[in-house]
Amino acid sequence: MDETDQRLISALRHDARASLSQLALELGVSRTTVRSRIERLQRAGDIVGFTVVLKGEAARDPVRALIMLGIEGRGTDRILRQLNGLSAVRATHTTNGRWDVIAELGTTSLEAIDAVISQIRKFDGVVSSETSLLLSTRKSSA
Repeated sequence: MDETDQRLISALRHDARASLSQLALELGVSRTTVRSRIERLQRAGDIVGFTVVLKGEAARDPVRALIMLGIEGRGTDRILRQLNGLSAVRATHTTNGRWDVIAELGTTSLEAIDAVISQIRKFDGVVSSETSLLLSTRKSSA
């Protein structure tokens, strides 16, 4: 994937409904180039689909947070299963470095996110945690 492909993907993330002409103008290439690159990226599996984000979905989680977890011993798989069973957990990630797992949380209120954080901190094997509230999102792939 070259720089033009990366710029094309960035443009599609910003507006997946942009016309081939708009994309060509933005990238400084022909419409045919844009079409063939999109088709090639789809065939290669780099682009697996396009989506729509509805206003209601964007407002679904007015309170969002990241909770970073330190896990004792070999409990990561069990804790990931527990996290993924919580309705407020939007995504989980294993990491290297200081934290073993990062979970993305979304709720309707500060009280609700506080309750979820308290519940997670009580999981057997969680030895440390740090939570950051997300104040705004400047760019999202969703």
